[in-house]
Amino acid sequence: MDNRINRQSSLRLGIDLGGTKTEVAVLDDKLETVFRKRVATPAQDYEAILVMIADLVDEARDTLGGRPTVGIGTPGALSPSTGVLRNSNTSCLNGRPLRSDLEKRLDCSVKLENDANCFTLSEAMTGAGQGFMTVFGVILGTGTGGGLVVARQLLTGPNAIAGEWGHNPLPWVSESDGSPRCYCGKTGCIETYISGSGLAHNFQIRTGLALSSEAIVQAAAQGDKNCEQAMDLYYDQLARSLAHVINIVDPDVIVLGGGMSNIDEIYRQLPARLLSWVFSDTVVTPILPAQHGDASGVFGAAML
Repeated sequence: MDNRINRQSSLRLGIDLGGTKTEVAVLDDKLETVFRKRVATPAQDYEAILVMIADLVDEARDTLGGRPTVGIGTPGALSPSTGVLRNSNTSCLNGRPLRSDLEKRLDCSVKLENDANCFTLSEAMTGAGQGFMTVFGVILGTGTGGGLVVARQLLTGPNAIAGEWGHNPLPWVSESDGSPRCYCGKTGCIETYISGSGLAHNFQIRTGLALSSEAIVQAAAQGDKNCEQAMDLYYDQLARSLAHVINIVDPDVIVLGGGMSNIDEIYRQLPARLLSWVFSDTVVTPILPAQHGDASGVFGAAML
């Protein structure tokens, strides 16, 4: 009986709250997965999101017994001054006291962090960034996020925005880049260029053709000139954006996640292109794909 109590007290439950899917995972004291489930996110309904999360936690508790710790990764971040969520591209979460609402429903304390921070923590602890002192994690998906882990410790900063490079302006911008408008209300944010949705949007503006980012990547590989040009510009924009990070933080490794990180050509293109923008005569920073794939977010949430 005592062994079971000790085992249950060491369980860690994580939830990755995404715009299209939400995943729960429970890790044991060896950080091995003992429960995992994924469901669709009711992204436009705040109350439905609370119910969904509570149901997932209850199912994990009923299946495993005990009351594991709860960590949640979410788009956006809690405001240190008001305690409500802000900067989330799942807009129904903005201005809501998500953590306190969940703590009331779950009857336990909840650790809540930005999803990119959870991704970076997971990869730094047990993924592609394991063994490196300073890890900068990047999500290249529908949006663009980032996080920073130093000596296995997640850095969030006093404003809870450490690593949020996606809402800085694209560096060394040229006329060919254009100046797309971001959902945050500004123009020219890095996210509007190097996210999957940004690639597709900017391609349509330049060519008049409505293609998904996946279709653009595939057509470029098959020799389509418009798509080849779009990808060449994309690799350059990504190199400029990462060079900006290297010039400021000089991390030991950069780990890429999200759908766009699955493009193999990225890892062949970036090393030479970074040399043009990094303020050094050499660039030895490894750029690596995430080891845990789309599970990094939920694992990192559990590790909170």
